[in-house]
Amino acid sequence: MRDKISQLFCLQKNACKNNSTDNNRGHNVPTKATTNGTMCANGSLGTEGPEAPETDASGTGRMRKPLERNGSTQNHVVHLERRLGLFSGVALIVGTMIGSGIFVSPSGLLVRTGSVGVSFIIWLACGVLSLLGALAYAELGTMNTSSGAEWAYFMDAYGPAPAFLFSWYAVEAFVTECDPPRGVVKMVALVAIVMILFVNCYSVNLGMAVQNVFTAAKLVAVVVVICGGAWKLMQGNTQHLSNAFNGPMPNVGAIATAFYTGLWAYDGWNNLNYVTEEIKNPSKNLPRSIIIGIPLVTLCYALINISYLAAMSPQEMIESEAVAVTFGNRILGALAWLMPLSVTISTFGSANGTLFAAGRLCFAASREGHLLDILSYVHVRRLTPAPGLIFHSLIASAMVLHGTIDSLIDFFSFTAWIFYGGAMLALIVMRYTKPNHPRPYKVPIIIPVVVLVISVYLVAAPIFETPRVEYLYALLFIFAGLIFYVPFVKLGMTPRFMNKVTLFFQLLLEVVPTSSMAMFE
Repeated sequence: MRDKISQLFCLQKNACKNNSTDNNRGHNVPTKATTNGTMCANGSLGTEGPEAPETDASGTGRMRKPLERNGSTQNHVVHLERRLGLFSGVALIVGTMIGSGIFVSPSGLLVRTGSVGVSFIIWLACGVLSLLGALAYAELGTMNTSSGAEWAYFMDAYGPAPAFLFSWYAVEAFVTECDPPRGVVKMVALVAIVMILFVNCYSVNLGMAVQNVFTAAKLVAVVVVICGGAWKLMQGNTQHLSNAFNGPMPNVGAIATAFYTGLWAYDGWNNLNYVTEEIKNPSKNLPRSIIIGIPLVTLCYALINISYLAAMSPQEMIESEAVAVTFGNRILGALAWLMPLSVTISTFGSANGTLFAAGRLCFAASREGHLLDILSYVHVRRLTPAPGLIFHSLIASAMVLHGTIDSLIDFFSFTAWIFYGGAMLALIVMRYTKPNHPRPYKVPIIIPVVVLVISVYLVAAPIFETPRVEYLYALLFIFAGLIFYVPFVKLGMTPRFMNKVTLFFQLLLEVVPTSSMAMFE
């Protein structure tokens, strides 16, 4: 097995000589030393020696304290490269946040609030909350430029156990928003997952190119809807907007669940933090992408809802199975086919961006030993975290075959805001435990405090107002992770056969770890 992997990962077999074995968490991984002192992996050359300390990304020249996890750096032969600029960062945020929901069924808020005005306020409030949360994440992401987002921040603030529980919860599928489960629909969804997986395993640049193109395309569709709505408003169709606040006010619990619906449409605001290791100049491009991307999405959502109400009544929006299609039939005439195409483009682009980010969470958590080692490996030539991407795609496929999205929304929102609140608390904690750590970007402390308070409300209000057994299942599922954490992470127990399994998948997938790689005997 080792001889086969050795031939696979070094083009000049005779140029490599034996040295030692890296016993870090039991890895026996393919790396050789050449006669000139550099390391060889699949023909790539890199310098040996200790890693140079990383300077503060703000450009001040100060030395950073080692908050980053031990993993992918420029000094390693194989590492994740920084290829995402400002445009790609904005495209990842916008393209992931805008899925099919705003085109297919934006009526959930109308159903739960019973008021056009209140639902519109919640749409805007969800955008503001997402922006505030993302700005707090920008500080966390520039303090620790490792991939993994909440997982990395929990490691810094709380230690390995809470970080493991997050990775345990978050190892779930990205969800493509689709109609009720029917054979053809499921087959199309599975084909889309396979296509997205291939794109992201083949090349990081190709994955981001697809994201950029599909984001631009869905923004064109948004502009079409907004222009159509503006045309109807100029014709005087304002009757559904003039009495926006008629009807009873929703109670506290209904407002919280309405926020769940709205925040589901905004979900993805933190996805850029999962790929911080691959952002060029993250101390600048991370906050800039957030400041551009999230207000843009909020503006789009607000204008789209106004456009819909200019063309149809709230009751028609609630009854329509695909609001954008109904809107297109009334406004676009012969060009109404653009709306179904726009929904397809939007959904595909959102799923592509979500998988791009989700694979990095597996990569970061596995690199620390919280998940299977093989999930932290990257392809030796393409430098993509292929095992993590494949793992998430398999889970996504299983969920597509199993059921629908409806029951998942409240479950996801409830559990997600537990961890979003935990990230806000982590930022506050590290302001006191790590006061001197360089912060290239720093938010006013009131922002994480406000988001933390709102997250507590979003978690607690539905439980007290309308208790459901699903909330108990969600909490039990999270803490069930301790059953695996204690023996396999805390105590370091590893089945003997796992080493052979890791070697097998290395050979099959042509992947290696990003940390300093071992020598063959």
